[in-house]
Amino acid sequence: MFIDELEIHVEAGNGGNGALSFRREKYVEFGGPDGGDGGNGGSVIVKVRPEFNTLLPLRNRRKYKAGHGRNGRGDNMTGATGENLILEVPAGTIVRDRESGTILGDLTLADSSVIVAKGGRGGKGNRHFVSSTHQAPKFAQPGEEGETLWLRLELKVLADVGLVGFPNAGKSTFISRISAAKPKVADYPFTTLKPNLGVVRATPVENFVVADIPGIIEGAHEGAGLGLRFLKHIERTSILLVMIDPADPEREPDVCYRVLRNELNSFSTKLSRKPHLVAFTKADVPHERQEAIARLTETLRQAGIHWATLSSVTGEGIQAMVYELNDRVKEAKAARAAEMPAVSDEEGPAPEKVGESACEEEAQTSAPDHEEIDPLDELDF
Repeated sequence: MFIDELEIHVEAGNGGNGALSFRREKYVEFGGPDGGDGGNGGSVIVKVRPEFNTLLPLRNRRKYKAGHGRNGRGDNMTGATGENLILEVPAGTIVRDRESGTILGDLTLADSSVIVAKGGRGGKGNRHFVSSTHQAPKFAQPGEEGETLWLRLELKVLADVGLVGFPNAGKSTFISRISAAKPKVADYPFTTLKPNLGVVRATPVENFVVADIPGIIEGAHEGAGLGLRFLKHIERTSILLVMIDPADPEREPDVCYRVLRNELNSFSTKLSRKPHLVAFTKADVPHERQEAIARLTETLRQAGIHWATLSSVTGEGIQAMVYELNDRVKEAKAARAAEMPAVSDEEGPAPEKVGESACEEEAQTSAPDHEEIDPLDELDF
């Protein structure tokens, strides 16, 4: 099952309470305060797991909690930090605060991660509240509560080329011909019900990723068919390949092209501005649409848009299209790299380590006796 949208509730751990404790040992009648600090609560972290391609592993639970920090103890012992909770997602996942819509993280790299809920800080033990006029403070600080919020996870698959076309235009057959992807192929509309990704090896040292989404129909941007839900999956692509079946019994090729372009523009102007190529599919199937194709190809020629005729059955035009797509992908990547700001040579702060339990308690083999007092008694702030 392919899951690309999910809402979950996350709760970071609370900080442990600071200890209210006084040192007690033989011959020392009035030992000073020795209450240790509470441990920090664990945080909730969303992290990319490269082998994942769906949000399905998170579907079975709605609420996720990180570990609470442990309370401080006497003898200045700090409580253990709560265990972080790591939620693993596929690359391409956008993490939002459900209530505000704010993007907390756009995880596109294999090692991407984002802290979405920070654990509460541990409270301070009573040893921190000693002063010249207050030598024996009988209060300690409670731990802070961890952050809690609803998250909305949205998966947008990462691909270089997006295939766009009406149902049964030959997209799935094409991707199965140029890659190892094996989508369902049948002679009826909406055979493809989820995005399919295929890795295409253009040369011995170069490859690119193609995304095939369910066919678009007129009105997809308003919710018709399956296209609206899956158009977002080609928003990250470098280029689009618009695939048109000249033998489509319902519409002429130039009408197909116009409707598809209108749907892309209605869904997202960013999507409609992406560079695109046009492929006339099923060249092995006879048709009588030469005049309509001539009108469209003349329009494409004047606009400087590359077009080609393909047959996934006979292989006509397939390899040439692969080379053309590979060249366009390289051009798009080079253009993006040129637009990126220069990276400073100065070192930034060290990255924060995640997923570790810190501040383990260290036992004292010859610790003096001490008296612990309930940290919730006699609080005085």
